[in-house]
Order: sequence, then C-alpha cells, then structure tokens
Amino acid sequence: MLRKIIEADRYLFMKINEGSKNSFFDLIMPFIREAKFWVPLYLFIILFVVLNFGKKAIWWVVTAAATVTFTDTVSSKIIKPLIARPRPCLDPEFSVKVRLLANYCGSNGSFTSSHAANHFGLAMFFFMTMRHIFPKGIYLFFVWAAAICYAQVYAGVHYPADVVGGAGLGMLAGWFAGKLFNSKVGLLQK
Repeated sequence: MLRKIIEADRYLFMKINEGSKNSFFDLIMPFIREAKFWVPLYLFIILFVVLNFGKKAIWWVVTAAATVTFTDTVSSKIIKPLIARPRPCLDPEFSVKVRLLANYCGSNGSFTSSHAANHFGLAMFFFMTMRHIFPKGIYLFFVWAAAICYAQVYAGVHYPADVVGGAGLGMLAGWFAGKLFNSKVGLLQK
C-alpha cells in the first residue's frame, strides 16, 4: 500500500515538475517559492492590521508570528526527522528525473513541507481573523498558499504529498490560532 502511494506521489510530481514545464513558469516559480519575494505582501498586511485594528494589532501580529513559529518547528524539527523522507532532488532512486529550478536542495527532509505548513497556517489564520472584513476576497490567501506549494513541486524540492501534509498541518495550526485569537482578543470585540 505504501509503495503504491509513493508511486502515485512520484507520478504526480513528474506531471507537475516535467509535464507542466514552460518558459514562463520556469521564470516565475523559483521566485514564488522564496519567502523574501513575499516581503512586500507581509509588510502590507502588517501595515493594514496596524492601521485598522489599533491596540489589537500587536496581538494579531504576535499570534500570526506564533502560528508560523509553531508550524515551522513542528514540520522541521519533529515531522521531517521522524519521517526522514529525502527530497525528490536528493532521492537516490529518483533525483536523475528531477528538474531542479531552485538554487538549492535542502537536506533537512521532504515531508512535511515547511513552506506549505507556514503559508497555509497564515492563510487559515487570516481567514479566521479577517473574514468579516473581506468576506469574498479572503479566499485569495488560500490561492496564495496553494501557489507557493505548487511552486515547491514545480521547482523540484518537494513531492505533492509533502505539500499536502504541510498544508494540513498549517491549516490545523492556523484554525487553532484563529480560534484562540478570536476568543481572547478578537477583532470584532470592542
């Protein structure tokens, strides 16, 4: 059973990494997966929260940062060493098939993707705490997180199951952090 799951994961990886290749994606996907590419968005969100939520903004920023710290720690320090799955770009049986577009292939394991955990954690936290402000547009944060996950696979540094596992971890953490924030501080509370 596990072998069939791994084979399906590799098949889907090849469909994304090799099968969907094009010059435009080859150009943008390595940037999309980099955290520093998104710094202007992070700064805009923080500025928006500070300008609109007053004294509650500090708790919102602290809780968002705690969400990322939690997801990153659980993914990188607990799950990756426990599972010890090599990344596709380092997998001895598979790496010759990988188009590596990232400028490095981390050696800290593949499952779960910390990028996926962190960004889906933020997306869920944003959803939980700001959906009353952007009732329709709030879903774009999930599209943003999914684009980063797709870029991780396209660039050759994660299997699809890695990003799905990371997304699940992140959404759970973001949901919990959002519930905690809303019950203790809440942007809707006066």
